[in-house]
Amino acid sequence: MGRPARSPRAKPTLVEEKQLWRQGYRFVAGVDEVGRGALAGPVVAAAVVLPSKLSGPWREKVRDSKLLSPAQRESLFEPIIGTAVSFGVGSVDCWTIESVGIVRATQAAMKQAIKQLSPPADAVLIDYFTLPGFKVYQKGVVDGDTICFSIACASIVAKVARDRMMVEFDETYPGYLFAEHKGYGTEDHIACLRRLGPSPIHRRNFQPVRDVL
Repeated sequence: MGRPARSPRAKPTLVEEKQLWRQGYRFVAGVDEVGRGALAGPVVAAAVVLPSKLSGPWREKVRDSKLLSPAQRESLFEPIIGTAVSFGVGSVDCWTIESVGIVRATQAAMKQAIKQLSPPADAVLIDYFTLPGFKVYQKGVVDGDTICFSIACASIVAKVARDRMMVEFDETYPGYLFAEHKGYGTEDHIACLRRLGPSPIHRRNFQPVRDVL
């Protein structure tokens, strides 16, 4: 079964963060990833530590990144990183994804993002995942990008960061329309893939890239 349908009105809250703050954790990071299901490009994760007191109208606009338009995500990116106590972005390339698999690559991107935090996180809230062997307290939150404010912020930061990478790849590998579909398996992307063959950043063990090869 897939995830239940999400309402664009569903507002993430600080319930999870407040529970940890009450337990004495000071730096609680929300963590999320983007790009797991793409056919090309990296998987990218972000970690965001927010202060206990937030201000500004941007707060009311935060949602899971998949529920926002590109313009809405871009408008929230600077307020989020400007408000954050710390944030980090991790990225794992397509060659590593092919080598170790998408789950391990995603976990590696998340660990990269968390390790960039300064001050470091003393607790981590992750959308669905937990990280094997990770010593910091962690909790996998079901539908975390929908219900947990810091995870939703991390999803926006990760999505904007990855989208910007794919726009740069579009200039490096013209003809694949990476700036439009960001590496996901749209009809236009599949048509370009069949016409041109895989680019260096396509994931060769993902279908339909494997079928083309």
